[in-house]
Amino acid sequence: MPVSDHIRKKLSTLPHKPGVYLHKDRFGTVIYVGKALDLRKRVSQYFHPSRRMGWDLKFNALVEAIHDFDVHTVKSEPEALLLESKLIKEFHPRYNISFRDDKRHLMVKINLNDPIPGFVFARIRKDDGARYFGPFVNSGALRNTLALVQKQFNLRGCRVFTPGEADYKHCLYAHLKHCTAPCIGNVTLDQYRDQVRAACDFLDGQCHEMRDQLETEMRKAATARDYEKAAGLRDMIQDLERTTKRTEKFARIPYSLPLSINPENDLAALATILDLPAPPQRIEGFDISNISGTFAVASLVSFKNGRPDRANYRRFKIKSVEGQDDFASMAEVIRRRYTRVLNETRVQSPESKVEIRDEGDRAIVDELRTLVKETSKAFKSKPRVQNQKSKVTAPSVIPQSPSSFPDLILIDGGKGQLNAACAELAKLGLKQIPVIGLAKEFEEIHRPGESKPLRLGLDHPAVKLLQRVRDESHRVANSYNAQLRIKKISESILDDFPGIGEQRKAALLKKFGSVQRLRTATLEQIARVTGFGGKAAAELKSFLDARSNTATGSTASSTAPAQDA
Repeated sequence: MPVSDHIRKKLSTLPHKPGVYLHKDRFGTVIYVGKALDLRKRVSQYFHPSRRMGWDLKFNALVEAIHDFDVHTVKSEPEALLLESKLIKEFHPRYNISFRDDKRHLMVKINLNDPIPGFVFARIRKDDGARYFGPFVNSGALRNTLALVQKQFNLRGCRVFTPGEADYKHCLYAHLKHCTAPCIGNVTLDQYRDQVRAACDFLDGQCHEMRDQLETEMRKAATARDYEKAAGLRDMIQDLERTTKRTEKFARIPYSLPLSINPENDLAALATILDLPAPPQRIEGFDISNISGTFAVASLVSFKNGRPDRANYRRFKIKSVEGQDDFASMAEVIRRRYTRVLNETRVQSPESKVEIRDEGDRAIVDELRTLVKETSKAFKSKPRVQNQKSKVTAPSVIPQSPSSFPDLILIDGGKGQLNAACAELAKLGLKQIPVIGLAKEFEEIHRPGESKPLRLGLDHPAVKLLQRVRDESHRVANSYNAQLRIKKISESILDDFPGIGEQRKAALLKKFGSVQRLRTATLEQIARVTGFGGKAAAELKSFLDARSNTATGSTASSTAPAQDA
């Protein structure tokens, strides 16, 4: 494939610096995100003709789809890795595999409002008043550095929230003099907080004195031929440098939903391959999103004239399906969506609503009756995608308005999801609406009653249009799923309380209904909950009071003005 002048000109301007590059197709969709120590060398490799023979099929498909690219320079390789991970999670590019799960890099968290603050690891940054450091690329180096920090600044490493005399008797940190033991009054809480603030400054990068000290000890060990100790100190210095090296915090890079170059041509091509009477002016796409059967949700996106119609987006929480069952979930969403549309568009007999008093009223009723019959007849006369063997006549007792229903329904999935949707439409008497499924692996178009799917190729304009609808429904569903998970996480402040299990947490929530109501409960009310005595209730009350002045977390709204259905 010859390199376009546009790409060749951009390649000549790329810097020899580390950074991240984003490859885009002709619609502006990000299809691949990568990192590089030298952006010019790395990105240029994609367009070397001499390398083409060594590429596999996937890489060839990627290069052929590249229409443009963007780059973002950073200061170091760790920053490039962090930015690459963030962008892959944000855009879900088609040709990326790594970083598409929900795992995040480690951070260090400390809440100075706790009675005795302590460092813990976290992967999600919450708006809970705590202080966060990171994220850190190398988790092993981070754990080693945090152990060094706790030993250097005499900080506690136990998980007891408010330890007392009984805990001190079994505390190795205190007996080994690794902790100043503020729990028994060896130091005041103000003095201990000063130790914690010094450790925070260390994690912020103010670690020159300790690094110099470790280097001096390493040279002494090497001079004394204690090479094992010297090697250990060398590794400790390297971990320290990796952890405390400053990295940039990256804001969200604004990219809008790509639009078609020529949506009219795409719609015409779609009508041709599906044998539709006219280009589908309104397409509704459905997708299911869940994580191991939890937070199961669905999305409905609407495209009008080949472009997103965000005012008609809808989101659903799956209510009747237990576990991970995409087929049953799709059936539920189709049933709920079009049952509601039927109820909203059901037309009553004109005589039942109008009192006929004279000839003028009768003329109005006759005109309304004629209009209802004409619209119902026009809607029923639309050709269907199903073959002749699967014809089902729609019930004549429910005249519908054609504008209330889509011209095409797109299901994200293969035969299973498509059959589930068709079964529900048949029960509702809406089998005349064209419906297809789009399977991700080879972008196969599945049609009801057809055993073999259509494979038109990734460059076909109809496939590009269906991909845009499918990808948008996928984005809205995943966004809603993530919103519910973040909301759940922000409400689970009890998870930070040491020693609490699922049963005790469930007992608290069953008794008080929410964490907000639990905050206002008295010590006696908490102590009456199963699994809590006087000491545990007092510790929990102290834990909640320490966070009473901080926010419990806020949920980011979705970028699309979708409505819960």
